[in-house]
Amino acid sequence: MRGTALTEFIASKTGIRWEDSIIERVAVEDLDKESFDIFRREAVRSKRMTKDDLNMSNAELLDSLDLLKDGKLTRAAVLLFHRTPQKWMFGTYTRIGKFGKGSDLQYQDEVIGSLFMQAERVIELIYLKYLKAPITYDNLTRVETYPFPKDAVREALYNALVHSRWSAGIPIQIRIEDDAMYISNECVFPSDWTMESLLQRHQSRPYNPKIARAFFRAGYIESWGRGIQKIFEVCNEYGALQPKYVVHSEDIMLKLAAVSIFDKHVLKLDSKAENTALKMKIVEYLQNQPTATQKELQEVLNETRTHIQKIIKELVGEGKIERKGRKRFGYWEVKK
Repeated sequence: MRGTALTEFIASKTGIRWEDSIIERVAVEDLDKESFDIFRREAVRSKRMTKDDLNMSNAELLDSLDLLKDGKLTRAAVLLFHRTPQKWMFGTYTRIGKFGKGSDLQYQDEVIGSLFMQAERVIELIYLKYLKAPITYDNLTRVETYPFPKDAVREALYNALVHSRWSAGIPIQIRIEDDAMYISNECVFPSDWTMESLLQRHQSRPYNPKIARAFFRAGYIESWGRGIQKIFEVCNEYGALQPKYVVHSEDIMLKLAAVSIFDKHVLKLDSKAENTALKMKIVEYLQNQPTATQKELQEVLNETRTHIQKIIKELVGEGKIERKGRKRFGYWEVKK
């Protein structure tokens, strides 16, 4: 029986969670300074902890996060803060692969390090090496549009790092194709959960609660089971298709569909064209009906109040129309 499997078997018999079991050969002094720096920086940035809260030794910080047992490091502590936890726990890393058609593996990377290091480096590597972002310009602003929304990918990675059944010795796997990204990890769901309950609002019940608590303190995740909901919301706002989850008895896979960069650029152009046409209609209407109200414009042009207000504000800013007189008895003057 392999080491991690044996440890998990013993834990099941003793009632000790795998992440709470002790690693005897590692001391606090062996942990990684950069990982502690990441945690402290993000905890302050997210306002989950203050600088005063963090004004303690690394050992005291670990104890406050409930990562020590009888003064010794737990597996969760080593996973979170050791530079190479893979020395003691096989498969605790993230594998990324770029695929062509079918099984055509074009190139790959393995991101090792503490879970906090992986949380930073995996996203950076994906968006620097694995994805291309055509550059467009919105007036003078440079716009880079990626095929997958970064916030959704980040949330999915954090969920995988927190919920993965690391004792299985299988890394998180991210498969990137031209039209889809697949993020999968080993996972055991509560026995009373179904696919339907997973996609609905649900109570947060992490498989690794100590790891989840540390990620929460760093501001990476919420404590309300909103991770999947956030992924759906981000994809919707980005104009991507709804994500798809495939759940098996001991693993879960998320599929994110790529958004066509061309389509997104055309949508932006179409939106600008529609706004330009609406501006012309408003100017023409105000030339004939200078006392028209925004409510009247809304009804005549079949637009929302918010959209009319936005276009009116833009027309005023562009110097094409100007409001004269008092609010109740005033009128619009169209500039030549």
